[in-house]
Formats: sequence, structure tokens, C-alpha cells
Amino acid sequence: MAESHSVEPARWRRTIDLVIDSFASRFRRVEPRRAAAGFVTGLLADLEIKTCWQVAEQAGHARPDAMQRLLYRAKWNADAVRDDVRKVVTDRFGDPDGVLVVDETGDLKKGVHSVGVQRQYTGTAGRIENAQVGVFLAYASRHGHALIDRRVYLPKSWTDDRSRCEQAGVPDDVVFATRSELADDMITAAVNALVPARWVAADEAYGNNTRLRSELRKLRLGYVLAVSCDHLVPIDAGKTRCRADRLAADLPATAWTRRSAGDGSKGPRFYDWAWLADVGADGDPDDDGRHSLLIRRNNTTGELTFYRCWASRPATLAQLVRVAGVRWIVEESFQAGKGQVGLDQHQVRRWTSWHRFTTLALAALAVLAICAADARSADRHGQPDMIDLTVNEIRRLINVLLIRPTRTIADRLRWSCWRRRHQARARKAHYARRLTLEFQP
Repeated sequence: MAESHSVEPARWRRTIDLVIDSFASRFRRVEPRRAAAGFVTGLLADLEIKTCWQVAEQAGHARPDAMQRLLYRAKWNADAVRDDVRKVVTDRFGDPDGVLVVDETGDLKKGVHSVGVQRQYTGTAGRIENAQVGVFLAYASRHGHALIDRRVYLPKSWTDDRSRCEQAGVPDDVVFATRSELADDMITAAVNALVPARWVAADEAYGNNTRLRSELRKLRLGYVLAVSCDHLVPIDAGKTRCRADRLAADLPATAWTRRSAGDGSKGPRFYDWAWLADVGADGDPDDDGRHSLLIRRNNTTGELTFYRCWASRPATLAQLVRVAGVRWIVEESFQAGKGQVGLDQHQVRRWTSWHRFTTLALAALAVLAICAADARSADRHGQPDMIDLTVNEIRRLINVLLIRPTRTIADRLRWSCWRRRHQARARKAHYARRLTLEFQP
């Protein structure tokens, strides 16, 4: 093990137990508690698709009933479990200079019954598709990063149709909220939970929202929020408002400086940056902070990106560039969440089930994030001829070294028979319903 000294199965086992034990008390009965532990382990397992059927088979169950009950009818509070997972993450990664990063991701769906689904734009497809959109909050610091909160977005086509909401189990007190309002809700909850953070980062879908920027200032959270090129920036002590791209066009060559926004997979991500360090207040002249505009230029394509910035106390260009670069970690978290723990593989329709599945997926992702951070911590010396252990590689090794799937031939055959019988019953029911509709007068 000399060349793989950072491969520590015992430590990884303790991390899995730490995350699962953090929310074990949220379950009154031992059966759902065990099912939740098996579900998180199943999400970490090397399964082709991570639905209740596959996770139950992985856990050695004879039927998927226990896993389905966990998501549908068992008595437990997904938000309370979310709070426990958030605390585990911030206990490990917490830093006074931490960054809260908000973003959304879409899951392509068929049909109209899954909660929140409709034809809407999603960055996952890069176009308007039939999709379900979730807004997520990530926490990032120099120690590591992970997703810590989630909200499903309900379009007005849902909130205006209470019958549809009732069928999907949406609580009566849930009303329409924009994605920016969902982001504000998660950020406020994190602040109230004493999550150590100084900054917020987001793309222009959130940065363009004046109300969100105002709420962040009330929370005394600095921000580096992307805005659109036609965003109007107050200048001349707020007397004039000018488009961001127009301000960039008027800058002299000496206004630009080259800096790295952090390391990527291919090395430092160098861009040219310009900083207008004293723009006007954003409709709130008494916020006692410092407003500025940060501009990033791709030194290959010349493409410009604009950021509205605010800090409650003096900040440097280096700090703002770092926070702007941190925003990309949420994309890494989505990629790991979907590729490694099945964040987008839920086959649930109802409000409660979506929140439960997604919360358990965040728990599984927290396991991988903490294991990866431990593997590259300062007291471990990396091998010059190998990269650090990644989240993907750690999950592979966890499967090889820790997870013991049910692999007997009898178990596999029993599950094959169960699946085919269940699918035959479902097909018969579908055919009967189709014929009944066909011959109705």
C-alpha cells in the first residue's frame, strides 16, 4: 500500500457512518432508519440506475417495499435530515471566508405528473424541454465543497392549479416562488443555522435580481454575482446608469490585469480582469458597504462576463476574483451528484418523495466530498506521479473495498422473477385501462 497510502478504507467507513449516524435519530422506528442507511449506501454503490428497485436489491432485500415506503409513507422529516447533513458538511469544511453558491439544474421528464414538471428552459439540455427544475445551495471553502440544500421549483402552472398540487402532495401553504426567492430562502436558512460564510456567488439568472442582492446585503453577506451585459450599473454617485458592456468598451488597456480564478483540471484558469471599484449604490444608499463592478475577459475568445459585487468591508481584487472562480464548484457538484450518486435518477412524482430522495443523495454526496478532502489534506503527501484521489475514484474504491452487494445466483434469479411478474401486472393494468377508455361512449 506504499503507493496508495491515501486509500484508507477504514477512514472512509467512519465517514459513511458519521454521515448516516448524524441523522439516525430523525427516525422513530428502526426499520426506516435501517432503510435510510441502506439507501445512502445504495446510492454510493455501482448500480446502473439508482431507483428503489435497484437499491433494494443491492441492500439484500427480497422486495423494494421498504425502500419505497421510506420515500413515500414512512414518518420522517426530510428538512431535519437536510439540516443534519448541512451541519456535517460545515463542521468539516467550515471557514470564516466560506462561499455559498446557488444554482439550478434540470431533470428531463416525460409526462405531466411529476412535481414541478412542465416545458421550461433548463441548462441541462440547453433549451426548453419537459423538465423538473431544482434550485440548490452549495458550500465551498479552502477545505472542500458540497451541496447543502435543495428546493424544487414550482411554476405558476402548478401553484395556480391546487388540484394538481394536491395530487402531487404539495402542502397547502406552498405558494409560487421565483428561483431567486428559493435561493434567498436557502441562504437565509444557512445564515440562521450559523453556517460560516462571508460570500455568495451565483450566475446571472440570480445576479440580475435586484431584490436578491438587497436581501444579501441585509444579511451582511458579500457577493460576486454574474449579471447580463445589458445590466445597468449606477455611476457618478448614482446619477447615471450605464450598460455594463458599454463601461467595458470604454476601459483603457491599462485597466486590465491577468489573474487566475483558481485551478481547473488543466491547470490555473487565467483571465483578464478589470475592476471598477466604486460604482453607485444599488438603490440602497445606506447599506454601509462597497459596491463595485468586476469584468472578466477570456484572453482567447475575448468574451466578457460581468459581476456585480458588494462587501460590507474593504475587499481586494484578488478576493473578488477568487469568489467569482468558486462559482464553478456547483457545476462540479451537479456532475458528481448525477454521475456518482444518482441525483437525477429518482423515479418519484410527489413533493415529499422528491425532497426525501434528494436529501439522501446529498448525504451520499457529502460522504464522497469529505473522503476526497481527507485524502488531500495537508498531513498527507501526494505521489508525484499520481493525481489526488477524486470523488469518482473514491466511489469506485468504496465499492471495491467496502460495499458488499448481494451477488448469489439465487438472489439474482429471485429478483429477475419479481421484476418480470411486477411488470406483467403493470402491463395488464395499462392494457385494461387503455381498452376501457377506447370503448367508452
